[in-house]
Amino acid sequence: MRAGPGTQVTVTTQANEKIYKASADTALLSSHIEVGAGARVAWLPQESILFDRASLTRELSVDLAEDAEFLAVEAIIMGRTAMGERAENGLFRDRWRVRRAGRLIHAEEMRFEGEIASLGERSAVLSGKVAYATVFYTGAQAEAFLPRLRNILSGGYSGASHWQDKLVVRIAAEDGFALRKILVPVISLLRNGAPVPKVWNT
Repeated sequence: MRAGPGTQVTVTTQANEKIYKASADTALLSSHIEVGAGARVAWLPQESILFDRASLTRELSVDLAEDAEFLAVEAIIMGRTAMGERAENGLFRDRWRVRRAGRLIHAEEMRFEGEIASLGERSAVLSGKVAYATVFYTGAQAEAFLPRLRNILSGGYSGASHWQDKLVVRIAAEDGFALRKILVPVISLLRNGAPVPKVWNT
C-alpha cells in the first residue's frame, strides 16, 4: 500500500481474519506500506482469530518519509472462546520493521510455537489471557499522547511506552470483547478523536 505526499489514508479489513488449522507447511502473509511526505496512514485491520493448529508467519514492513505519521494495530485472539474453542497448539510469528527516511526506527519479533496455550499461561507472556494487541504510533504527537493513553490503560493488563517520536502499546485481555473495549478508545485517541472504521461495528 502506498500513500502519496500529503494524503490521509485509513486501511482496514471487512471482518476478522481467520487462521485455520494448517494441513501442511506455514502460510506467509506479507504487507508493505509506503507513506509519503506529510502523509498520515492508519493501518487498522480487525483482529485475527488463531484456530488450533494454525501455522502462520506474518510480516509488516513500513517505509516512512521524514515527516510522515503512522498508526498501526495488530490484534490476535487465540481461539473463539464464545464457542468453547481454544488454540492449544500451532505456530504464529509476527515480524515488524518500520523505517523513517531509510533509518530503522522500530523492529520486533514475536513467536508462539508448539503448545501455545500453555505458553500463554505464563505470567511473563499473557498470564492466561487469550486476546492481545500491539499498537504502534510514530509522529509529532507521540509524547503528548502518552499521559492520556496511560489513563485509558490503567488497571488492566496493558501498558504504553514512549521514546523519541514513537509510542508502543501492549494490551492483553480475557477475550476479544474485552480487548475491543480497550483497543477502540486507544485507536480513537491516536486518531485525534476520529472513530474506528464503521466496519469495526458491524
